[in-house]
Amino acid sequence: MIGNILIGLIAILHVYILILEMFLWDKPTGLKAFGNSLEKAKLTKIMAQNQGLYNGFLAAGLFWALFSSEIFSLSLANFFLGCVLIAGIYGGVTASKKIIYIQSVPALFALLMVNLGY
Repeated sequence: MIGNILIGLIAILHVYILILEMFLWDKPTGLKAFGNSLEKAKLTKIMAQNQGLYNGFLAAGLFWALFSSEIFSLSLANFFLGCVLIAGIYGGVTASKKIIYIQSVPALFALLMVNLGY
């Protein structure tokens, strides 16, 4: 139960990131969230939209894990939470350390809860 709640929250987080990156990147909300200037945001908008799409795929996979049959749900959860964990670590190393806390720590905690049966 706790694991499923965490999966759902992480999926919702990635939908929010998708919205920020695909639609709000060069708007005040997106500029503030990512600490970009308007000039930088305009130059990187297409790249950000691409990143947002990938975050949407992560969210879709996590929702798939939540609503799939019991036979596949654990494997799907492990795969997509693992992807979030790795993406967060990479983003934390290459872009901003706060990404580790926003993405990786919750994914790791969810992985633990799911695999411990919580």
